[in-house]
Amino acid sequence: MKQFKIYLILCLVAISFSAFSQKKFVGTFSNGFKGAKLSFTLSADGKQLQNFTFDGYWRCGGSTEHIKAGPEKSFPVINGKIQGVILDPENGGASAFRFNLEGIVNGTQANGTFRMSITGLSCDTYKLNWTAVAI
Repeated sequence: MKQFKIYLILCLVAISFSAFSQKKFVGTFSNGFKGAKLSFTLSADGKQLQNFTFDGYWRCGGSTEHIKAGPEKSFPVINGKIQGVILDPENGGASAFRFNLEGIVNGTQANGTFRMSITGLSCDTYKLNWTAVAI
């Protein structure tokens, strides 16, 4: 009986920690080049979208190129709403990446729009519509 109580307590502790753990999301785009995908992590408190990664194609200097990229910084999430622009590097410049992410996170589902560009190099994904689910 004592072992069962210890086991039960350990299970409850594990469940409580998992309820507050980060959530990893993976998703796809409904427009743009076929096969593009995205991933990100939602912080345990639900206030930061971290490790955003775009893996797909974009137009760059008149040609199509595959790229896997994302900002070093996190996007803020306020009441489940994602809305932010990150320049990488922060001071900008003609060769800076511009990441524009908008969306909504609701439990284990999320959706929105994304655009990545480098103005000085004429590189752009253009505005893409995405959906993602927690895994």
